[in-house]
Amino acid sequence: MVEDAFCAAAGVLPRELCAAALSLPESARSAAEEIRLRLGRRPTVILPEGERPIPGSDTVTAAALRELVERAGRWSLHTVLEQVRRGYLTLEGGHRLGLCGTTVMEGGEVIALRDVTSANLRIAREIRGDARKLAGELYRDGTIDNALILGPPGSGKTTLLRDLIRALSDGEGERSGLRVAVADERSELAGSFGHLALGARTDVLSGCPKALAIPMLLRAMSPQVVAVDEITVPADISAMEQAVGCGAALLATAHGSGTEDLGRRPLYRRMMERGIFRIVITIRVADGRRVTQSVPAEAVL
Repeated sequence: MVEDAFCAAAGVLPRELCAAALSLPESARSAAEEIRLRLGRRPTVILPEGERPIPGSDTVTAAALRELVERAGRWSLHTVLEQVRRGYLTLEGGHRLGLCGTTVMEGGEVIALRDVTSANLRIAREIRGDARKLAGELYRDGTIDNALILGPPGSGKTTLLRDLIRALSDGEGERSGLRVAVADERSELAGSFGHLALGARTDVLSGCPKALAIPMLLRAMSPQVVAVDEITVPADISAMEQAVGCGAALLATAHGSGTEDLGRRPLYRRMMERGIFRIVITIRVADGRRVTQSVPAEAVL
């Protein structure tokens, strides 16, 4: 249930803040996308209609933020330092805790994050059946079109990709299920302990950069479909080209407010010019509802 996802995510909050969050109306808990904590300010919840204070909550203190990070790290921060230095922690169930504070630099790289001043608890939701029609549209002559899911932050790209993976893996309808390999770099698609269902024929490699994970999956699992979330660096594109060259179909997500962003941003433009994708699926949110539209990739640039 979507409300269960909120309750599970809120469980990482310090006790009093958790109680305030769980006292929100059921409608708010079911629709909530994020819980925001900022030092010296009241916590807020992100709803489709905007950011709202959480009733009954107190001003966020440095001690509360420290406790939040300790809880998220299961009281063993040394085991999650690699994630913390990247500015986030992936939680059980695929929820993600984004962090801001003071970085510690060495040799031009971030080696630690201290004095946390802001936290963003992003709630992962599992909505089944949402991608059933889309999965059928991607079939062409018995194969899957390479598809890029494009949408702004908070539009539900990861949720849609997760359900699309499950639909293809389980072979919903009259189609046969496909072997899907997932490069789950941030452990958000399957959840950090595989709690989110991705289908009966899905194999997941978690916590590994996509540029390394994709070749590993191609060699080890002989996938028919490779799925990744959030294309961010040039190395991701090179690895995806390798997947296409090996005959695997490709599913991916990218941040963008519209298809014009694919031509405006150098990384995305390079990706589109190389013809990696045949379909671009855009997402926009209207009146609290997610609206998807599929367009041919050649029509984008």
